Order: sequence, then structure tokens, then C-alpha cells
Amino acid sequence: MDYIKAFVIGGMICAAVQILMDRTKMLPGRIMVLLVCSGSVLGALGIYEPFSEFAGAGANVPLLGFGNLLWKGVKESIDKNGILGLFMGGFSATAAGLCAALVFGYLVSLIFRSKMRK
Repeated sequence: MDYIKAFVIGGMICAAVQILMDRTKMLPGRIMVLLVCSGSVLGALGIYEPFSEFAGAGANVPLLGFGNLLWKGVKESIDKNGILGLFMGGFSATAAGLCAALVFGYLVSLIFRSKMRK
């Protein structure tokens, strides 16, 4: 049942984003920034954590979950290291995900020999 709940909630988030992309003239990059910032704000307000516990991976995998993870990392680092934690908390909390995205993106580009469009 957890898999179905994660699939449905994650699908609803992605469908809402797709509607936003289709109905507005916002560029995809701006929509992605909006999602990350929204996840951070919802995390700061304490709204995202109960939603994340209910939805599981359906809420943690989309970009809203990445923004919430950034917020949690910055908050924990500020509590531990003071103002210096503001600059290093987000990096330490998301390092594994960012590293995996870079490594797998590079491997896929080697396998499929990506080229610039002309």
C-alpha cells in the first residue's frame, strides 16, 4: 500500500507541475527553482515534514523534497555551527544526491555519445 500511496502522490505532484508548465509561459528552469524554493519554505513552516511522512517517497523524490532536504541540512548545520552553517549545511545534506546525479549523468553521456545540437 505504501508503494501505491507514493506513486499516486508523486504522480499528483508531477501532474500539477506539468499543468503549470503547459498553462503558463514560465520556463522549465524557473519552475524547477520555484519547486525547490517552495519545498524549502514549506519545510521551514513545518508543513512539509508531516506530508513527507504520510507520502513517503512520493513526496521526497520530486524537487519539493530536495528543497525540504536543503532546508533541513541548513537548519541542522546552523544549530551545530552557528552562522557558518548557513553556507555549508545545504551542501552536506545533499552531497550524495548531487554526486550521484553528476556521476550517472556523465556515464550516460559517455554511453550514448551526446553531442551539441547545431
